[in-house]
Amino acid sequence: MIISAVFSKPSRQPSQDPAVALERPYIKIRIRKNPQALKGRAPYQGEFFTEKQCFTKNMSEKDVEEFIENHAGTSFKNCIVTTESEEKTILANKKGQVRTLVKKTESRGNLNSIQQGQKKKNYIIEEGTAIPFMEELGVFTKEGKIVSRRYDKFRQINRFLEFIDDILEDVRRIAADGTDFTEERPLRIIDFGSGKSYLTFAVYYFLVELRHIPVQITGLDLKEDVIRNCQALAEKSGYRNLNFKIGDIAEYEGSQNPDIIITLHACDTATDYALDYAVKRGAAAILSVPCCQHEINSQIGKSTVAPEDALAPIMKYGILRERFAALATDAVRAELLESRGYSVQLLEFIDMEGTPKNLLIRAVLRKGEKNLNSACKKRSSILEHLKVHQTLDTIL
Repeated sequence: MIISAVFSKPSRQPSQDPAVALERPYIKIRIRKNPQALKGRAPYQGEFFTEKQCFTKNMSEKDVEEFIENHAGTSFKNCIVTTESEEKTILANKKGQVRTLVKKTESRGNLNSIQQGQKKKNYIIEEGTAIPFMEELGVFTKEGKIVSRRYDKFRQINRFLEFIDDILEDVRRIAADGTDFTEERPLRIIDFGSGKSYLTFAVYYFLVELRHIPVQITGLDLKEDVIRNCQALAEKSGYRNLNFKIGDIAEYEGSQNPDIIITLHACDTATDYALDYAVKRGAAAILSVPCCQHEINSQIGKSTVAPEDALAPIMKYGILRERFAALATDAVRAELLESRGYSVQLLEFIDMEGTPKNLLIRAVLRKGEKNLNSACKKRSSILEHLKVHQTLDTIL
């Protein structure tokens, strides 16, 4: 099965056959497996680059095979086709002579098997693409190669972009009544606790450069020097609709209601204030990766439950109590969001090897009746049983 195909070095004398002639003077074409194929979308997506634009096209496996047959070695002098078992390079010289080189992918020296699997994976932001902000943030080298110690960050960024891609259609339906976002009505996103803003820049790049969606993105953080550096990088990159502000999540008041709220590792109750802001401003979607859920853990212990209580064995051990408190905190958050009209999923953000803080709350606003009684009953039972309070429950 074909995983990807990359065409480069366009021929000066492309095919004149109208059946296979390209509609535009493309300088590069990249076709890859569509990560959303299992959700009813086309199995492949092609990105067709001209000097100033990028056009996307959904493709079937047959379309990809025919495109390779018609244009590898003819319209383009260089084509690399990657399958599950081999990497095929199709080259054409100045005389039009074509040769094919085949390399088995499983015989790449003594590379670690996990790294081989990672290299075969199709990422939204790919290695080998020169992206200035990825270089500035220390993820890529000047040549577009991944800095080895930043591989986990590279995977984290791409995983988050997949979650963004998943909800775009729902957000468009809810926030824009199914119409496309425009320069006058852009997709509005706030990243609370943006920090060094790896995700903020990646989301902007993905939406504007790859999906061609007009956006207005704001990153908020308490660290003045970090915000200053991020704003400078946004201006240097020409990202005119990406802005950074100094501020506390609990006190932030934006001028316009957001469509998507993002939080990555906003510590402890900062996540609650971000969720509260999203609910009260009617955000269409929320993507939140909580961190350091200390609040409930600080209120529970051996003395808070009776010896005969089913939870007594958990309260006996500090590490179990801490993990239980974190899960209880996010369960309460999920139930509260459900009670406010959101459809909620708790998902693994990235594998535990990358970070132990790997639970993502994904909430998309429903249109219709809110199941207040059922959700609040489930939420109350947790807090009442533990005899504790929780910030999001209080401020909502």
